[in-house]
Amino acid sequence: MRRSIRLRLTALYSAVFAASSAVLLGITYLLVSRTAGVVLFGVGAPDRMGGPGDTFHRQAPALTGVAQRLQAEAERLREAVLHEVVTQSGIALAIMMVVSVALGWLVAGRALRPMRAMASAVRDISARNLHERLAVRAPHDEVKDLADTVDGLLGRLEAAFDAQKHFVANAAHELRTPLTLERALLEETLTDPGATPAALRATCERLLALSQEQDRRLEALLALAAGERGLERREPFDLRALVERVVLARPDPRITAELAPAAAAGDPAQVERLVANLVDNAVQYNVPGGRVEIATGTADGRAVLSVANTGPVIPADQVGRLFEPFQRLDTERTSRDGGHHGLGLSIVRAVAVAHDAVITARPGPEGGLVVEVLFPGQARAR
Repeated sequence: MRRSIRLRLTALYSAVFAASSAVLLGITYLLVSRTAGVVLFGVGAPDRMGGPGDTFHRQAPALTGVAQRLQAEAERLREAVLHEVVTQSGIALAIMMVVSVALGWLVAGRALRPMRAMASAVRDISARNLHERLAVRAPHDEVKDLADTVDGLLGRLEAAFDAQKHFVANAAHELRTPLTLERALLEETLTDPGATPAALRATCERLLALSQEQDRRLEALLALAAGERGLERREPFDLRALVERVVLARPDPRITAELAPAAAAGDPAQVERLVANLVDNAVQYNVPGGRVEIATGTADGRAVLSVANTGPVIPADQVGRLFEPFQRLDTERTSRDGGHHGLGLSIVRAVAVAHDAVITARPGPEGGLVVEVLFPGQARAR
């Protein structure tokens, strides 16, 4: 059964009022019992020296009896007063309990009114109107903080939904283009009555190349999804060892490396993919006779990776766009990309975000791009 927080708050208010009223009633009872105790004390011992004391001594028994009767009457009066105090206080307490329940219900409803308004507004927000916000205008208190937090969450969700829709649209376009080309090749071959075995073989080879390109594109998409999903494991590693393995797998005279120990923590497989994408991007988008410079080290206890090349000149305002999926400076999608599909740097960014690393990119002084990745140290990464 669903419990209303308004009902719980009302019960809490009533319980607090009942407890405080009971304590107040007890204190009142004690104070009245002390002040209402009118007691007549007996007269002191008789005077043994004679004179007026002898007369008082002879009348003492009669006076003592009167004092006892007065004292008994005072005790009965005291008990009656206390009984009346308890009775009237109990009646007043019962009446105020009913009043406190009603007031507690009203106060709880008024206190929860902003929460109900927020819940109704959030309930009406869906993927189609994520741009809407609660925008609570109230004094800066806990409710205002909660509303601002929800607005911030809605902002992040809107950005994530927009990025997802943009990514899906671009991915669909990227995957549809080679499929269209494959279909065109097959239709051209099938509709050619004079196709020779050599022509059929050439068509098959082109289809095989397109299939391999599709595999690389799908692998890049899976790597991007894995990077955006976050880390499934975290372990210490030496960034220098990962870079050495990547460089050895890509022998190229243009690559120079100055590697120093750089301890970090995270998923070594994902970080190795980050390094490989940076190196491949630097090699692919270069100029004839250019160079690729790779360096690792530490700065303030954090592992640093730097990859720079001497490629074409990149406008400074276009650097950030390169880290978006399917974005290139050359918008033409041709075979000159050498199998690159505009996902390399976006994978780098996703892996860096998963590792709480900081990426800085800037155009090189002679063209190309300089990318630095600052990883948290092992102690900070834990």
